[in-house]
Amino acid sequence: MVQSLNTTRELTDKGTWYKNGPFYGHVMVGDCAFEFYNDTKLQDYIQIPWDEIAYVVADVYFGGKYIPRFEIRTKNNGTFRFSTRNSRATLKAIQAHIPRESLRKAPSAFYLLKLRFSNLGSLFSHKV
Repeated sequence: MVQSLNTTRELTDKGTWYKNGPFYGHVMVGDCAFEFYNDTKLQDYIQIPWDEIAYVVADVYFGGKYIPRFEIRTKNNGTFRFSTRNSRATLKAIQAHIPRESLRKAPSAFYLLKLRFSNLGSLFSHKV
């Protein structure tokens, strides 16, 4: 059995970890770490201490009404994508433990298309 890093838990919700496919389990936000435990395989779990998190990026749609998934980027161990049933409550619980500057909104699809076309326009207007 896996020993939790948290002494108290603030939020527990059903969630999905997108590793090489979806892994379904439970997300726990506590006083010491963000944790994910798989329902079927006990060896598929992740524990991320709060001081290890560099920043959190959330996909936000409809002015914050819908948040389908979020991504936790750590200082040393890479990127982890999660989604929970209530992502807004999960992000609010995470916000209590990391600095406000570490929460970021992912760029929208419209912004990325605009960026691509502006780069394409500068390519054609460049004189040789």
